[in-house]
Amino acid sequence: MRTSIATVSLSGSLTEKLTAAARAGFDGVEIFENDLLASPLSPEEVRARCADLGLSVDLYQPLRDIEAVPADVFAGNLRRARHKFELMRRLGADTVLVCSSVDPAALDDDALAAEQLSELAGLADDFSVRVAYEALAWGRHVSTYDHAWRIVETADHPALGTCLDSFHILSRGSDPRGIEDIPGEKIFFLQLADAPLPAMDVLQWSRHHRCFPGQGGFDVAGLVRHVLRTGYAGPLSLEVFNDVFRQAEAGPTAVDARRSLLVLQEETGIAEPPAPVVPTGFAFAELVTADTEPVAALLGALGFARTARHRTKPVDLWRQGEARILVNAGTAVRRDGTRLAAVGLESPDPGGAARRAEALLAPVLPRRRAPEDAPLDAVAAPDGTELFFCGSGSGGWRADFEDADHAPAAGSVRRIDHLALTQPWHHFDEAALFHRSVLGLRAEDCVDLADPYGLLRSRAVSNADGSVRIVLTVGAAPTDDTARAQHIALATDDVVAAARRFRDAGGRLLPIPANYYDDLAARYAFADGELETYRELGILYDRDAHGVLRHCYTRTVGRVFFELLQREGDHRGYGARNAPVRLAAQHAVQAHAGG
Repeated sequence: MRTSIATVSLSGSLTEKLTAAARAGFDGVEIFENDLLASPLSPEEVRARCADLGLSVDLYQPLRDIEAVPADVFAGNLRRARHKFELMRRLGADTVLVCSSVDPAALDDDALAAEQLSELAGLADDFSVRVAYEALAWGRHVSTYDHAWRIVETADHPALGTCLDSFHILSRGSDPRGIEDIPGEKIFFLQLADAPLPAMDVLQWSRHHRCFPGQGGFDVAGLVRHVLRTGYAGPLSLEVFNDVFRQAEAGPTAVDARRSLLVLQEETGIAEPPAPVVPTGFAFAELVTADTEPVAALLGALGFARTARHRTKPVDLWRQGEARILVNAGTAVRRDGTRLAAVGLESPDPGGAARRAEALLAPVLPRRRAPEDAPLDAVAAPDGTELFFCGSGSGGWRADFEDADHAPAAGSVRRIDHLALTQPWHHFDEAALFHRSVLGLRAEDCVDLADPYGLLRSRAVSNADGSVRIVLTVGAAPTDDTARAQHIALATDDVVAAARRFRDAGGRLLPIPANYYDDLAARYAFADGELETYRELGILYDRDAHGVLRHCYTRTVGRVFFELLQREGDHRGYGARNAPVRLAAQHAVQAHAGG
């Protein structure tokens, strides 16, 4: 099915937007009037540019406040429309979007609205233009799709149809099943957007917080299924007003947009990309560093042993239980020092996982390897983290490592519980869609976390049994080093013993203020001496309906710190209640170190 995107969904000049849409693989575009007005290109030049890029101009929009007005006002509206239709002929667009009126002078008169829209359609027909009438969710008198359709049906003009917009329909809680009563040939256009589900004015919600399908809380796929049952044969088009998208680079946003439509087509049965291959565990987490000494000291204190070294690269394998950390000293390191650069994901079908990723536009990463190195497929996540698809078992990537002198450590760490990856501020929604669609992980609800310098947004993705958990976070400020930190959470059966062992080995735990433990004492009953132990070691505590979480944190090295974590029962969380305390403690340590 053809795909299209509104230029208002992307940042930059009109030329930059068209180029980004074409490179992402879209078939067409909606030209937003403001983008054309601000462009130095004439309509003919824009038309030629689209043709050179292989883009059709599927819609010109919007034409506002046209219908249900006194006769003298409508005469002026027709003069305005005539100019737009002439411009569209020069532009090569054959469909114009007419929004339901928000003019305070508009009359609550459906018969008059139908009469005037019919006359408008007659004028449009003279220019070989079709009119797609859309109900704005905040329209003065027409605010629902079924009301707009009744007016179109009454007007009964072949050049007049309706435009359906998933945001305007779903934001009002309208039942999309009624769409199936509209003949497909009278649905002139379909615009798609998702959105989170906040409580706010619908106009502000629409203008600032829409997102691509699959990134919000709307059932966009369900709506599209209803539209397809009508016989609709037009494009799937994205119209997304979003402050972040308008500030981000147009190219990656366009790719994210196209990916959302590929996933939507899969969900609605239009297309069948390779099936998702859900990862079954963490094969490794790879740290890149220019200075291995502090990293080695940290891992050693945590109980890891250096068990192997790569045959051809300066990469060491540190292991404890089933937790494996690679330390790479041979890759260019950015100015922020040690960072979590790559993740190995155990997969029952690495080739299938790579094919799925490539089909959904994930950048496949070239690898420099010696002939004897194991072949590994890798793609880049939106934040630049490299994701390797690794076959389960002892073969594959592990065959590239030669045993060192040390056997795997017999400490209390069992495995990697989860990874926390801080996203660039403009990639948060993209990251959630990427991990859900490309990797087949389940996305949980977003959580807002209080940071001393703003709010953090966090969203976890995981597989069904929790053996792969990744927490995606966007920081309060792009320049905040604490908010940009990444961390590796290590599962243990005894966090107290693990914390003591770490401290006794010279490791430094994050100090937690006494006020936190005073509050714990008021909220929960503890066994004798239990709270004092937590206070001594800086262990945080959380409890939910499923179980208990005890966890503590190391100091940060570069951008990375570790968490020791013990889950009891079926605790599914990540200690969100404790995050503000942890963040404040990290800020305090950083400020002290800087002073």
